[in-house]
Amino acid sequence: MTVDATLTTDSAELAAAITGEYLALADLLDGAGPAVWNAPSLCEGWRTREVVAHMTMPVRYDGPAFMSELEAAGGDFTRLSNTVAARDAALPESTLVENLRSETLHAWQPPGGGPQGALTHCVIHGLDITEAMPLARRVPVERVGAVLGVLEGAGGAELFGADLSGTQLRADDLEWSYGAGALVTGPAQVLALVLCGRLVPPGRLGGEAAARFTRA
Repeated sequence: MTVDATLTTDSAELAAAITGEYLALADLLDGAGPAVWNAPSLCEGWRTREVVAHMTMPVRYDGPAFMSELEAAGGDFTRLSNTVAARDAALPESTLVENLRSETLHAWQPPGGGPQGALTHCVIHGLDITEAMPLARRVPVERVGAVLGVLEGAGGAELFGADLSGTQLRADDLEWSYGAGALVTGPAQVLALVLCGRLVPPGRLGGEAAARFTRA
């Protein structure tokens, strides 16, 4: 992979990238109508509003509040996420957009994930929204490259249950490939979603194995 790797090590650039991703999504959704907010995302069972409610949890739940929610969910983080997303999706859209602009959110890092994990979290969930619609936004290539590096290093495909056996992912907008076998091509940001186990909308991928990772 050949990309600007400074984002993976420079904390100031990472912080700016994280803030930039949240603000870009806030600007896209500010004033958006029901067709956008109620549209299905690439997160199974979640609309745009559930994804944003999930992304912005750190604004509304400090450490003790989060632990209380986790206890109520029997220690099951997936159950907690679904419960909170369903409940908080009912918040006014203006509140959710304001949460996306919160400095508290911009400073949040997933436990054990550091700033690289925070960038990956906001980029992937932002793409869950924008690629599903689709909305016209391209994540800056250096940010996508950093996320791809994180996903590779963390064993993203295995972590998210993506079966990439017998395939090679190859970006057509930066020098990056992953795996070996039947070719799957597309924008780096779409391939990042494939690494995370998402099925993407038709027309976003090329190559002989594209259909395997495309929604029917």
